[in-house]
Amino acid sequence: MARSVVLLRGINVGRAKRIGMGPLREALTARGYTDVATHLQSGNVVLTTDLVEDELAADVHACIQADFGHDVAVAVRSAAEVAAVVDSGPVALPDGADLDPARYLVTFLPAVPDPAAVSAVPVAGPGEGAWALRGRDLHLWLPDGVLDTPVGSWRWDRLLGAPGTGRNWTTVTRVAELAGRPGG
Repeated sequence: MARSVVLLRGINVGRAKRIGMGPLREALTARGYTDVATHLQSGNVVLTTDLVEDELAADVHACIQADFGHDVAVAVRSAAEVAAVVDSGPVALPDGADLDPARYLVTFLPAVPDPAAVSAVPVAGPGEGAWALRGRDLHLWLPDGVLDTPVGSWRWDRLLGAPGTGRNWTTVTRVAELAGRPGG
């Protein structure tokens, strides 16, 4: 049994794909997961399971479809992987920039993107923000916010060939804390 982090893409954004965290915790507990905890309403789940990553992602996806009627992309990381993201720290900050945790995002991708796709991504120009890929985690520095920093509006799903789900640095560190202790 191991602690895992499950990140759901695009739930509770506006009126689309509404899922209450209480009912989600109950549904996952009914499927046999233990120590199920959530953070915020944006689909950050920490749980204990003996399933491997692909099995867990598929089972949570099936649960959400069956219980809530939504087709939601699911990214899974082990507690250790999320802790490593936090321990390694931000990677896309330009020299001299101060970390604003609300403007630094980590996008969790389902797999390491194809190197050819990564090499085709343009370099951000001055004032456009910054990006860096570490394994299957895309780090974005968005100094003017997601909507007003050009890098934030790039079509990353198309550029990298895979849908990811992003969390700001505050959320990443909080989820890492939750994953580090059973019962979250």
